[in-house]
Amino acid sequence: MIEVKKNNFFLNEEVNNILKNIIKNKSFANGYIFCGAEGLGKKQTALEFIKEIFKLSSSSENVEERISNNNHPDFLIIEPDSLLATKSSGSFDPEKTIKSGSEIIKISQIRNIKTFLSQKSINSEKKIVLIIDAHFLNEAASNCLLKTLEEPSNGIFILLTSKLNLLLDTIISRCQIVRFRSFSSKLMKLILKEYLDTSKLKINTKFKFEDLINSANGSPNQLLKNIEIWNDFSDEIISKLDDPIKNSLEILEISKAISEKLEISQQICLVNLVQTIWWRKTKNINLVKKLENLKYLLRKNIQPRLAWEIAFLKISIENELD
Repeated sequence: MIEVKKNNFFLNEEVNNILKNIIKNKSFANGYIFCGAEGLGKKQTALEFIKEIFKLSSSSENVEERISNNNHPDFLIIEPDSLLATKSSGSFDPEKTIKSGSEIIKISQIRNIKTFLSQKSINSEKKIVLIIDAHFLNEAASNCLLKTLEEPSNGIFILLTSKLNLLLDTIISRCQIVRFRSFSSKLMKLILKEYLDTSKLKINTKFKFEDLINSANGSPNQLLKNIEIWNDFSDEIISKLDDPIKNSLEILEISKAISEKLEISQQICLVNLVQTIWWRKTKNINLVKKLENLKYLLRKNIQPRLAWEIAFLKISIENELD
């Protein structure tokens, strides 16, 4: 594992200042939408925000522990069904969950919010509902949530999304937008230098840290994941991903190793890395499109090993024709 020298390196200072002012002035809106790319710390920031809100009215309670353990009586988390189904232990991190492409937040879950808000608060002035990946609300659930937002209540809603355009405009209009902006390459390099213990990295000398940074799309969390995948993968395989693979036997061997060693979410990270490196070297847009299609198939979890084989073989054939 890569060691982080400082905690919370992915928290957005601009966002934190906005939320601190809200806490200081106690000027709470009924709803907030935390939007931005995945891996920018939206969930952790929301949890810290929620803790601070509860501390205003229940400072004597062990708020931090209760929120972290999701057992605060005035706090409710709503998540897409397929994520809920994967909870088999006490330690659950939705950011590490493999998404199958069939996630959904159902109307029954939103109706549970109404029941939750109809009950009197126990330890705080307001109840708080956190909706993770709110863009997975289906049509019925979205309309039900809209009615809940319109009705006066003792609740504060916080919706997290990486796809603001998929939310109903009427829901967006009733919430305060808090934007998590992607980090610049300059800031990402600073994070790499100041927050990560790079002395233990064994990145192959053929590759550039710029590739890791560029493939992270401005997300510090994604940068950390990229480094961990690259650092843990065998040098033998990594060296073969330096350029588009031409040998059919190597394609089969590498596809097998990738599909067996890495989870789907990690495989998608690896595609982003390979895509960045190969684009830097070839500037071939067709190659990029084939790798984009590979990511689509991986997200759908459609025979990952076969998906890798087909993508690499198509790229190999195209290179031979050029």
